[in-house]
Amino acid sequence: MDWDKLRVFHAVAEAGSFTHAGETLNLSQSAVSRQISALEESLHVPLFHRHARGLILTEQGELLYRTAREVFAKLSMTEAMLSESKEHPKGPLKVTTTVAFGSTWLTPRVREFLGLYPDVQLTLLLDDNELDLSMREADIAIRMTAPRQPDLIQRHLMTVRVHLYAHKSYIEKRGMPQTLADLDSHDIIAYPNDTKAPVPNINWLLHVGEPPGGERRTTLRVNSLYAISRAVQSGLGIGSLPDYVVEGLTDVVRILPDVNGPRIDAYFVYAEELRHSKRIAVFRDFLIKKVAETFPNGAGA
Repeated sequence: MDWDKLRVFHAVAEAGSFTHAGETLNLSQSAVSRQISALEESLHVPLFHRHARGLILTEQGELLYRTAREVFAKLSMTEAMLSESKEHPKGPLKVTTTVAFGSTWLTPRVREFLGLYPDVQLTLLLDDNELDLSMREADIAIRMTAPRQPDLIQRHLMTVRVHLYAHKSYIEKRGMPQTLADLDSHDIIAYPNDTKAPVPNINWLLHVGEPPGGERRTTLRVNSLYAISRAVQSGLGIGSLPDYVVEGLTDVVRILPDVNGPRIDAYFVYAEELRHSKRIAVFRDFLIKKVAETFPNGAGA
């Protein structure tokens, strides 16, 4: 199988069109089309259905694409490992985590890390959906649930504590709840029940204290912990938030301080193939140090 044609096929399958693949490869649309036609002829199978709206992989094309994607992911990983100095970490490092954790806790600490390791080209991919580390969609994941894939290395990073919060302006207007029953008459901000959440038991606030009807009425539902935190900061109502989200926000106060939400365990995760990566080692050690400084008892309490 011709390697150049396979490279062009992979780019077309990723882009969904000859034109966009050509832009990525710096080739003309006609040159890309000729390469794909030649590959199909050599394999004696069609790889794409041609439509006016674009290209769709055939069944044979899907099979080849899965294999090509894995090959190119492995090559990318090998290239990064070969280019990495054993003495000084350098090269690209893609880190994925949830939007809330990445926006509020991780990003403000990036400047210090890059000051220590200026040759690391860091990319943060903030996504509440889990990216596939085995396919090199990211090098490292900081996840709020234990990974289930057997080929991933994981290290417990921290235990996140969750509590109830509201802005001072909301409390001044509506009063401070004294009991769980008082929450029934307050404005509650929560996550949609029918949407996959980034952390377990995210809507515990709606059920704690056994409210009438089994679930409290909400003023707003939004499918982002970061957006919930912004709504709380705006004075809209009471929300359940991880403590790291409100770190340093002097106008946001804890409601019912004796009431604790679920504990969330955060894990530092990466692929087995990157076990000896210097970039991953220094980033892991940096985060462990920052967690210890922020939460001396090892938890976001």
